[in-house]
Amino acid sequence: MKQTAIMVAALSALTLGCASVNAKDPAPRDFQRIVDSAHARYKDLKDGKNADYIPILTETPSDLFGVVIVTRDGKVYSAGDVDYAFSIQSVSKPFTAALVMTEQGPGVLRDKIGVEPTGLAFNSKLALAVYENSQNPLVNAGAIAAVSLVKASSEQERWKKVQQNLSDFAGRQLGVLEKVYDSEYSTAFGNRGIANLLFNWGRLYSDPEEALRVYTRQCSVGVTAKDLGLMGATLANGGVNPLTKRRVMPAEHVPELLAVMATAGFYDESGEWMYTAGLPAKTGVGGGIVAVVPGRFAIAAFSPRLNEAGNSVRSLNAIRDIAGELGVGVFGANPK
Repeated sequence: MKQTAIMVAALSALTLGCASVNAKDPAPRDFQRIVDSAHARYKDLKDGKNADYIPILTETPSDLFGVVIVTRDGKVYSAGDVDYAFSIQSVSKPFTAALVMTEQGPGVLRDKIGVEPTGLAFNSKLALAVYENSQNPLVNAGAIAAVSLVKASSEQERWKKVQQNLSDFAGRQLGVLEKVYDSEYSTAFGNRGIANLLFNWGRLYSDPEEALRVYTRQCSVGVTAKDLGLMGATLANGGVNPLTKRRVMPAEHVPELLAVMATAGFYDESGEWMYTAGLPAKTGVGGGIVAVVPGRFAIAAFSPRLNEAGNSVRSLNAIRDIAGELGVGVFGANPK
């Protein structure tokens, strides 16, 4: 808890601009050059493969690749396939956690789910054995619990609030890729087991099948790399969407959310990611990643080829290189 508190304090200062008074973003032409360079460097990288445990994800063209920077004032710098719609998958998790925090305060995540990194894979069944002592809303068990915490009197209301919240972060109305939902829900045996066990332990706060359905629909929402960039830029902007100017979450809760992203956004590669990139981020098996430079901008990328940990190979390399070239790691300028 002491380490988490230190990280929250650091991220709070950065988010509010206290630690980045002297930070100056590059000129627009330099932002575009850096994005173009990262895209060109990794567009032919063939490492990794599409996720196949959700059958339909194998159908996404493997060579798609897009990179984008979105600033806190809504300026977009992009290269590649940034308008291709793919399923958001686990990148949705911090944004639903943000909804729960907005409704009930950040304490509810700590008290009813947990905020500790597990050091385990995103879908690890072993995580269930330690759930009561070590869990967070960015792995499947904690994310299903987060969905169950959304205040709602019916499944329809619960889903409507989750969907609208994601749309508010993206600045446009997002919809479900129904073929992805059908493929994911029909094969959700592990997640169904997780939901039922959590309910049995008193760690799920709605009907388990309802929570599973809403969670699966959440993961099946279609987004583009540009959408992820704007969602991240909303966090960089203290919870206000740069385009719509709508406040999506309270500024005072953003540091806690970024702290969880920093410690658990890459699952069992989170330590490696923070060591080399130094940015709070969230990844998903659909191929998307969003990273946040608090108070300044977001970097997002999409490519469906994943490594063994379930993280997009091209995306993580591109974002890490951009963070290194700009020197924007939250603990200081990280080397390129």
